[in-house]
Amino acid sequence: MPQHRPSILLLLAAALAACLTDATVPAAGAEVPAVVVRQRNEKKLFSDAEIVEGFLKTAFGAEYHLAGRVDRIRKYDSPVRVFADGSRADRKAQLAKVVADIRAKVQHLDIAMTESSDAANVVVKLVRDRELYRTIATFYGQDRAKEIRSSLDPQCLSGFRKNENYEIEHSDVILTVDNGDFVFLDCAYEELLQSLGPINDTATVPWTMFNDSVSMGYFDVYDQYLLNLLYDPRIKPGMTVQEVKAVLPDVLSDVRAWVAKVNHLE
Repeated sequence: MPQHRPSILLLLAAALAACLTDATVPAAGAEVPAVVVRQRNEKKLFSDAEIVEGFLKTAFGAEYHLAGRVDRIRKYDSPVRVFADGSRADRKAQLAKVVADIRAKVQHLDIAMTESSDAANVVVKLVRDRELYRTIATFYGQDRAKEIRSSLDPQCLSGFRKNENYEIEHSDVILTVDNGDFVFLDCAYEELLQSLGPINDTATVPWTMFNDSVSMGYFDVYDQYLLNLLYDPRIKPGMTVQEVKAVLPDVLSDVRAWVAKVNHLE
C-alpha cells in the first residue's frame, strides 16, 4: 500500500507573534481500498486517559517552528473557509469531500469550501510532485526549502499564522496531486486538520494520524475526539495546559456523546 513520507507542519513567522496546520456525509475515501481496509480494522474504543494524552500531546508544542510560543492552545475563532488553488478537478472534488466530512464530524467547527481566494483563510495549493520543493521555496525561501528537504523530505506540507491572542488567522496547505488517491487523501486529512491547530506530531500515540508512522486516508474516530475537544467553545485560544486540564472532564463528556452519535458507536 502506498505510504507518504512524513509530513511536517511549518510554523510561519508573522508580525504578530506567529507559529510555524451531518454524519450522513460519506467519507472522501469510501471507495479507496487502502482506506476501506483501515476502517475495517480501526480501533474505536478509547479510555479517557488515552484521549486526553493524545490531545495534550498534539494541541501543545510543535514538531517544527520558527517563531512564537508553542505552549498555548492555537485554533480558529472564526468560520474557516477553504480555497483550492490548482487545475485538477478530481482532486478539488476529493478535497471538497474531505472538508465536508470534517464539517460533519466536528461539532463546533464552521468549515466549508469557497470559490474565492479572497474569502479564504485556508488556501490549499495543489501541485505535482516534481513542483513540491519549488512551491515550498516560493512560500518559505530557498534556504528553508533546502533545510526541509534534507531533514524532513515531506510529501505534503501545511502551516499557519496566528495573532497575539493565539487565534489562527490564515493557513497554507500544499498537497501533491499525482501520487495516488490514498496518498492524496492521507495528506489532505492530516494537513487540513493540523492547519486547524493540533500541530505537534507525536510518535508515542499509535492511534492518531499526527504520528509520522501512521497513515489513515480518512478521519478516524480517535482524531475526531481530538478535534472536537479542540473546537469545543470551552477550550479557548491562548489557554495553558493547566487551564485546559481544569475544563477537560466536562468537555470530554460532551465530546464522547457527540462522537458516539456521529459514528453510531454503542
